Amino acid sequence: MSGGVAPIPLPTQNPPLNLRRGLLSFQNLNAAALALILSASGMVGVQDIAFVLLSLFYIFFLSKFAFPTLSTTPPPPIFSDHQRLLTLYVSIGALIGLLLPVAYILHGAIEGDKNGIKSAAPHAFLMASQVLVEAVTFSGGFSLPVRVFVPVVYNAMRMYAILDWVKVEMMRGDEGGSGRRLVVGRSIAVANMVFWGFNLFGFLLPVYMPKAFKKYYTDNDKDS
Repeated sequence: MSGGVAPIPLPTQNPPLNLRRGLLSFQNLNAAALALILSASGMVGVQDIAFVLLSLFYIFFLSKFAFPTLSTTPPPPIFSDHQRLLTLYVSIGALIGLLLPVAYILHGAIEGDKNGIKSAAPHAFLMASQVLVEAVTFSGGFSLPVRVFVPVVYNAMRMYAILDWVKVEMMRGDEGGSGRRLVVGRSIAVANMVFWGFNLFGFLLPVYMPKAFKKYYTDNDKDS
């Protein structure tokens, strides 16, 4: 699961039928611009950029050798009975995971808070990159196991970035801005730690992953 500037393709949504149209959507272009700006700013580590590039290669490897697509027909949503609840959940994730951190970074640029920007940038970069990679897997018609791989591995990677962000926010003073900004920065960082920690350990691993694999292998048995 990821967050973005608009509703993004999640496990609950059907993949777009047109690859180009799906990848060139407004939300994906915004995510691409954000990822490029943050990576060019020098505030994102080489390891984060390398992770994104390697993940792209790996999803194609998984799709080719481990979890090939079983049918050209898009599978139905896994959680179709809870669409409204999941839409709300996605919207909250988009707000906490991307919109608020981006607003915090932009405000930091105005305030001259370099430490605050640098601590929030890795998470925002990985979040924007996740939006793009998820768009590739959904628009490209990848199998369910490959689709579940993306939010799980990106969520896990972002937990390290978020923990570093929380650590920086808790230890620093208000030298980079007002006391109010310090409180806001800490609140956003902690909110991301709580939300994405639950998303990984309370939803993706125990709920979404088992359902996705069960459906994939059930369909595989039917085709055998």
